[in-house]
Amino acid sequence: MSDGADRRCYACDRSDEGPRARCECGDPLWFPVREPDEWPGASAEGGPSTPPGAGIRRYGSLLPVDPAPADLGAGGTPLIRAGRLDEVAGCRVWLKDEGQNPTGSFKDRGSAVGVAAVVGESGHERVGTVSHGNMALSTAAHAAAAGVECVVLVPADVPAARLSAIARFDPTIVRVRGDYGRLYRDALALGPERGIRFVNSDVPLRVAGQKTLAYELLDAAPDLDAIVLPVSSGGNASAVWKGLREGRAAGLVDELPRLYLVQAAACDPIASAFRRDEGAVTPTTPGETVAYSIANPDPPSGTRALAAVRDTGGAVVSVGDEGIRAARDRLARRAGVRAEAAAATPLVALDRLTDAGEIADDEAVACVVTGRGYGGTDGSEPDTPVVDRDGLAAALDA
Repeated sequence: MSDGADRRCYACDRSDEGPRARCECGDPLWFPVREPDEWPGASAEGGPSTPPGAGIRRYGSLLPVDPAPADLGAGGTPLIRAGRLDEVAGCRVWLKDEGQNPTGSFKDRGSAVGVAAVVGESGHERVGTVSHGNMALSTAAHAAAAGVECVVLVPADVPAARLSAIARFDPTIVRVRGDYGRLYRDALALGPERGIRFVNSDVPLRVAGQKTLAYELLDAAPDLDAIVLPVSSGGNASAVWKGLREGRAAGLVDELPRLYLVQAAACDPIASAFRRDEGAVTPTTPGETVAYSIANPDPPSGTRALAAVRDTGGAVVSVGDEGIRAARDRLARRAGVRAEAAAATPLVALDRLTDAGEIADDEAVACVVTGRGYGGTDGSEPDTPVVDRDGLAAALDA
């Protein structure tokens, strides 16, 4: 199966017929914004008619490929009214619990579409990704289900618990020393030469699958005033923005909910660019943070994420580790939701945003809890090669 669709640059509007991830201008590509004649699954009364559990396949007519060959049941996650968090957050809080996806994070939405595109595709024998953990775990699981070989590139310092969880699905794992941002680009350059379709964080196929998160939010709560979510590469923020725009084009909403993005203070290049009112995101030097999953010092779709925030009238904020730890506890003790550290950042940001008057106490806000973390692993570290960037090509050929 091939996606067989054109790509378009959000920034310069140039089209590209190939499977590339980035435009000649340097910005990321995506599939053109869809304007459906009829919203998938709409009933005669105008609401969703597809049974719960249909997940992203409910929106198949808006996806570039049918995710069925690789789908493990991604999407269809609950939107929980978390009234016991209202006092903490200063507004009316809903939680979109993406930890209930098959491998425990929103990445399953993009993996189902990305891996499905590789099934039976001429010229690509393997699927691959570059990841701190969640995306690697998700891609490897979907590849195993689809019978596709998988290659996972992770930072050399990836925690043992994450490595152990990923290894269960038997991908080829390579730990790579050096600049994580450049590793993203190395993979995209080397992949075509070696028959590997890299479905990295913000490539068009992954964004196409992850936009269904916004579809579900609009279907379940069309009166949302704001959405708050963590941001790392900017790929998921871009996907949510795209999904919101397509929902508006379909007439689900007249006005987009404001989009607020959150980063850890120790590594916040997108938030820094927003604070300085800059038009583009530049790399930063990362510090240590408990929110390891979003510690991306050179986000490939950071500038597109900035565009999303400005288009919707939102903001980008950064939060400290002490607040993140407290928010993770509050999610568990007041809402019964398990979240990894990065996924708890929206609750910290929401408290700050309401204190600053950015969000009013009577507004309805969805916090996207992006993943549940890595509980249940045995903590052992599998035997995997560790290479420098200049040894990556040889490792992929091995």
